[in-house]
Amino acid sequence: MQELYTKEAISIPDIPWNVYPRPQMKRRRWLCLNGMWQLSAGGESSRIRVPFCAESLLSGIKTPPNIGETFRCSRSFSVPEAWDGSRVLLHFGAVMRKAAVYVNGKVVCRHENGYLPFSADITGALRPGENELSVEIVNDLDPRYPLGKQSKKRGGMWYTPCSGIWQTVWLEPVPENYIRSLKITNGIDWAEIEAEGPGAGTVTLEGKTYPLEGGKARILLQDPHLWSPEDPYLYRFTLSCGEDCIESYFALRTLSTETIDGIPRLCLNGKPYFFNGLLDQGYWSDGLYTPASPEAYEKDILAMKSLGFTMLRKHIKIEPEQFYYDCDRLGMIVFQDMVNNGRYRFLRDTALPTIGLQKLKDGRLNKDPQTRKIFAESMEATVRLLQNHPCICLWTIFNEGWGQFRADDQYKALKALDGSRFIDSTSGWFRETLSDVDSRHIYFGKLRLGKDKRPQLLSEFGGYVWKIPEHSFNTEKTYGYRIFAERDRYVQGLRSLYSSLIPLVKEGLCGAVYTQVSDVEDETNGLFTFDRAVLKLEPDDLKDLMEQLTLRP
Repeated sequence: MQELYTKEAISIPDIPWNVYPRPQMKRRRWLCLNGMWQLSAGGESSRIRVPFCAESLLSGIKTPPNIGETFRCSRSFSVPEAWDGSRVLLHFGAVMRKAAVYVNGKVVCRHENGYLPFSADITGALRPGENELSVEIVNDLDPRYPLGKQSKKRGGMWYTPCSGIWQTVWLEPVPENYIRSLKITNGIDWAEIEAEGPGAGTVTLEGKTYPLEGGKARILLQDPHLWSPEDPYLYRFTLSCGEDCIESYFALRTLSTETIDGIPRLCLNGKPYFFNGLLDQGYWSDGLYTPASPEAYEKDILAMKSLGFTMLRKHIKIEPEQFYYDCDRLGMIVFQDMVNNGRYRFLRDTALPTIGLQKLKDGRLNKDPQTRKIFAESMEATVRLLQNHPCICLWTIFNEGWGQFRADDQYKALKALDGSRFIDSTSGWFRETLSDVDSRHIYFGKLRLGKDKRPQLLSEFGGYVWKIPEHSFNTEKTYGYRIFAERDRYVQGLRSLYSSLIPLVKEGLCGAVYTQVSDVEDETNGLFTFDRAVLKLEPDDLKDLMEQLTLRP
């Protein structure tokens, strides 16, 4: 296999990813703990670069721990003197999968979900001067927990596992009573800001101050500036509660389903909108789950926008919040998948449905009570983590039956958590009764609409391959759905594919998700190569077709 590095990896700073990790709840004082840590695994010691998983090139280690093997990452740190008198919070963006965190030998927290952030108040464990931080980690690929595309035996549509710390580790000081969370809701001309923590406080927006009453501030806006991919306007505000102060932002945009000329349409800001998107796996040739620098997200987003795309379907992965912030500010809609758990069966979940056998009682797909409970808890935590980002316009609950159970009940639960966004309950097949869209995956045969009287979504299609060997991870094996030897034929194939979408939009197609943003290991069906060195399309290649797709019905 070839070692491929992105341009951003040419010069990795001593402290990688040294940007504030939570853009919607930003405090001015913080300390990044990324960089070189000590790694103890298999009785040997080495050094590992955080926040890159052990299996990645950027981790700096030659032999990662075995799957299921417990290893330890550690480092020392000192709390700045200016923080004296404050509580000190320790934050982890994500650790794959199970983590026990120690400060000066004392357990301060444990966590088991490899995709979600966690924190601990470590004030009581600190000592003057230098402190010792260590994290005991094991990635066992336990299918009861959110898993994603990780596989012990990578290949094809299965990828290298990502073990260990893969998002930023950081400290921040807070007062005794501090803002613990923030929830933002909005309509076409109003926003409501709700803070958990000190009851009294104020919101300052565009020179005006709004009081928090019962922990909430409601803001009415004259001449509202609406958010869209074409005009991603953000309202930035400051929230002050007692001694605590954070910077944040919101956007005004609405999502609705309207029947127009007898056809149900997905609408953005009250108008029909075609969600022209790409499947985004979120993998990188050198950092795997984590790009070499946060600027890499902007590169991806702007490149896809230059080709005419307005949406990314974030596929069974949760990114660092920097990604969602970049989508918010640059104007890229996100369809966010829940991260699957449960056992995958190729024949049941992929092969038979692909040839048309797409009906199966979802109670038979995932019967394990604990796996179901973990999924429901993870879904709720995902919504609470990401709900303030205006870029997210749709949640996907289950993908191709993997881990699916009682889809209608999960739809109801998700709608109760967030009734402001569209929900795709069963992306691909094994449809039940409740979903905001009729969602289909079509990689073979003629593209077509479903028969349900709901907005139609082609949530996966395409997957065409034009492989560039010098920028490919696996030069011997190729995975994709149609292979082209030359670029000209590849472009002609894509033009034919997108031409077939245009009449479907008139018939009711509301969105389409082409597979995919970039090559990933054996998969070479990306518009970018895996190392992001070559963008296989140029804006003019599909420009005329994209303009027809973006016409409002």
